[in-house]
Amino acid sequence: MDSFTDRATEVYRARKPTASPLWQCINSHFDDFLLGYSDKYEHKLGFLRPVIPQTISHFLECGNLEKGFARVRCGDCGHEYLLAFSCRGRWFCPSCHQKKVLLFGEFVTGTVIYPVPHRHYVLAIPKMLRAYFHFNRDLLKALCAEAHASMLDFMRTTLNLPEGVPGMILAIHTFGEYMDFHPHLHALVADGLFTETGLFYVLPPVSLKPLNELFRHRVIAMLKEKGLLPEERARMLLSWKHSGFHVHDSQRIQPSEKADLERIAQYIVRNPFSVEKMTLNPETGAVIYRSKMNPKHQRNFEVFTPTDFIAAITQHIPDKGFQLVRYYGWYSNKSRGLRDKREAILEAQIRPAGLEIIDVSEVQLRRVPSRKWRELIKKIWEVDPLICPRCNGEMKLIALIDERSIIERILRHLGLWQEHEGARAPPPKSVETALIYEPDFSQPFPDYDNYEVLYAE
Repeated sequence: MDSFTDRATEVYRARKPTASPLWQCINSHFDDFLLGYSDKYEHKLGFLRPVIPQTISHFLECGNLEKGFARVRCGDCGHEYLLAFSCRGRWFCPSCHQKKVLLFGEFVTGTVIYPVPHRHYVLAIPKMLRAYFHFNRDLLKALCAEAHASMLDFMRTTLNLPEGVPGMILAIHTFGEYMDFHPHLHALVADGLFTETGLFYVLPPVSLKPLNELFRHRVIAMLKEKGLLPEERARMLLSWKHSGFHVHDSQRIQPSEKADLERIAQYIVRNPFSVEKMTLNPETGAVIYRSKMNPKHQRNFEVFTPTDFIAAITQHIPDKGFQLVRYYGWYSNKSRGLRDKREAILEAQIRPAGLEIIDVSEVQLRRVPSRKWRELIKKIWEVDPLICPRCNGEMKLIALIDERSIIERILRHLGLWQEHEGARAPPPKSVETALIYEPDFSQPFPDYDNYEVLYAE
C-alpha cells in the first residue's frame, strides 16, 4: 500500500461543477450570447462557428450526475459514492483539459524528446497581421510551417549541416493574457540538429537576429503568395526596424532537468483561460479577470460583461480536427515511426571541430502507459480518490450507469434528482458530437478515466 493510504486526513473531496464561476456565467448568459451574436459580435469574430455551441453544450453537462455516472464502493465498510461522467473537452473545459495537459507533459518527456539540450521558443507576429489569421484559421498551419522552415534554415546554416534534422514541437496559441486574439507559437526545440546516423550536434551560443529575420521574411512571403498581403504593406513591414516580429528563447534546458522540460511541455498546451483568475458578480453577471499587468491600461485586471466574456473565451475553441500541436523533424510522427522499425547504425563521418556532439543512436525511449484517473488526481492534489473517507479502505469502481431510467431512479432515491423547467436544447443535429483535438496521445484513456467525482459524501 502506498504512502497515500497513510494520510487519513487527506481525503479527496469532490468538485462541484455548478459552483464554478465559469459554469454559472455560461449557464446564465450563453443563450443571451447566442441571441445577440449576429448584431454584437459577428463583425468582429466572424460567423458563429458550430463548434462553439457544441462545446458549450458538452461543458454544461460535464460532471452532471443526470448524464450518467460510475458507482464507486469501499469493499471494507460498504461506503459508496457516484462518479459523474466528464465531457472530455480539450482547450475549453478546465477540468478535462487539465488531464490532457498532464498526459501531454509525460508523453513528451517520456516518448518524444531525446536526452539532448532543449530550448523553449516563442514566435510572435505583428498586431496588424492578426486579423488574417482570425478569419482564416487554416493560416495558422502555414504559420507553423514557416516557423519550422525558419528554424531549419537557421540551424543548418549555423552548424553547417545541410542534412541536419531539427527536433521541434510547436503549439499554436491564439490567446493573449486577457483572451484577446493574439496568434503566436510556442516551441520546445532540441538545441541543435540530429543526423540520420544518430548524432546530435549542439548549437553553439549565437544571436537570434538571423532567425527573427528569416521568420519575418517567410511569413510575409507566405501571406503575399496567398494574395492576402498587398505589396505596399509587405514592403512597409520589411522596412521597419521594429516590425512586430519577435523570436524569444529561454535558457538551455539540460536533459537532466526533466521536471523543467515536463513543466514547459505542460505550459505550451495550457488552457486559454484560468477559472482561478475569474471573479463573478452574482448580481450583474460581470466578470473580473485578473492576470498580469496590462501595460496599455496600467492595471492587472479586465472587467467583462457576461456575454463579452463568453465571446472572448469561445473564440479560442479550435475547430473539430484542427491540430494545435505539431511535431517536426526528428520528433515528427513519421520519423518516430521509422526509428521504431529499424535500429540506428552509427556510421563513420567527419565531425566539424569545435562542436559538441552527442551520440543518441542507441537511445530507446520508453512507452508511457495511459494515466488512470486515480493517478492524475494523485499527481494534482497528492490525495487518493479511491481511499475510503470513512475507513481508509480501498474503493473500487463497481458499475457504469448510463440508462436514463436507472439514473433517475438512483438519483431520486438519494435525493439528488432535480426537476428542470425549460431545459436547454441540445446543439443542432448537423453539428457532430465528437471532440477530437490535438495533442494526440499514443494510448487512449480507459473508460473510467473520463469521470469526475461529484458527490463523495
